[in-house]
Amino acid sequence: MAEVPVPECLLKPLYVPRKLLMGPGPSNASPRILAAGALPLLGHLHPEFIAIMDEVKKGIQYAFQTKNEVTLAVSGTGHAAMETAACNLIEPKDVVLSVCTGIWGERFADMAERQGAKVVKITKEQGQVFSNQELEQALRRIQPTVMFVTHGESSSATCQPVNDLGILCHKYGCILIVDCVASLGAVPMYMDKWGIDVLYTGAQKVLSVSPGASPISFSERAWKKTQSRTKRVTSFYFDMTGLANYWGCDGQPRKYHHTGPISSIYGLREGLATLAEEGLEQSWKRHAQCADMLYRGIEEMNLRFLVENKEFRLPTVTAVLVPAGVQWKNVSNYVMEKYRVELAGGLGLSAGKVWRIGLMGYNATPDNIRLLLRALREGITTEQTRIPSRL
Repeated sequence: MAEVPVPECLLKPLYVPRKLLMGPGPSNASPRILAAGALPLLGHLHPEFIAIMDEVKKGIQYAFQTKNEVTLAVSGTGHAAMETAACNLIEPKDVVLSVCTGIWGERFADMAERQGAKVVKITKEQGQVFSNQELEQALRRIQPTVMFVTHGESSSATCQPVNDLGILCHKYGCILIVDCVASLGAVPMYMDKWGIDVLYTGAQKVLSVSPGASPISFSERAWKKTQSRTKRVTSFYFDMTGLANYWGCDGQPRKYHHTGPISSIYGLREGLATLAEEGLEQSWKRHAQCADMLYRGIEEMNLRFLVENKEFRLPTVTAVLVPAGVQWKNVSNYVMEKYRVELAGGLGLSAGKVWRIGLMGYNATPDNIRLLLRALREGITTEQTRIPSRL
């Protein structure tokens, strides 16, 4: 006889409210992608599922603009891809340079330290990015084995230029890892042409897929470093040697490694197909146009941006400074309660100081921007005219 009683909550139908997710992610999924999650399950080594995996790999290569053979989707969210990069490319006593323009550089530094590396962090104030000259000075001074850079920093809403960093890193014998979780599909990215050694992203941002399978790619230089390790990768689950075999990247017969997230791979396939049908160039253009529309609306409300230089703003996540005397949470609550629209607060050092507005994939439309601006304007006005309660 069971000793723990049946939870009453599980005897009721599942209820999920409809919300417009205009924060830094996840974004809303299209009906096409939601429908993919309801398709019949297959075995993780069935030939039909392997064919879908191969299609996903080709889609990632297109999205990343790479011909790297070792290209696949890690079973897990964006953090899983970050952990995969860290545990495969870093060995004890390696020197790692983590470029911190927000929380994700800090997060990678934490992961690198757990691998036994000597980690050196260089940091910019929120809303700022590094110049190539500053990064080359750091490379020359620190002589790292690995350098980590966040391309789209969702916590500070910056877009760090990376198009020349591969050349710089290779000049100093350094592997370059780039996080493009918040930027891929919305901002130009050329993995091969820019000499990026490891690139990864998440499914739940511009691809508008539920989180659970995260694209990643290793260059030939990165793969050689992984294969020449002196110690085994600390994680079995994230060991790229096993993952590469499971995804058919090593030319050997596929072996069981783990049970892949079948339905998540279906969704990722459809997200990549949606991007391919629109075309990268058109997707980049659409996100830029939507960001400009949002910027104009914010400026008309006499609000200011955390990232003052438009050139370095991340089009997918815009950080708007909260006006003096306004409680950010009250405005976000108003927008959610009246309009069912998510308006996120800051993260890390920006917590309590900004609202973060997301424009990603399926959600990046003029109608959504108009609704968000209307809701934000009303929320701020309501907060500013609110009569303080008397004691």
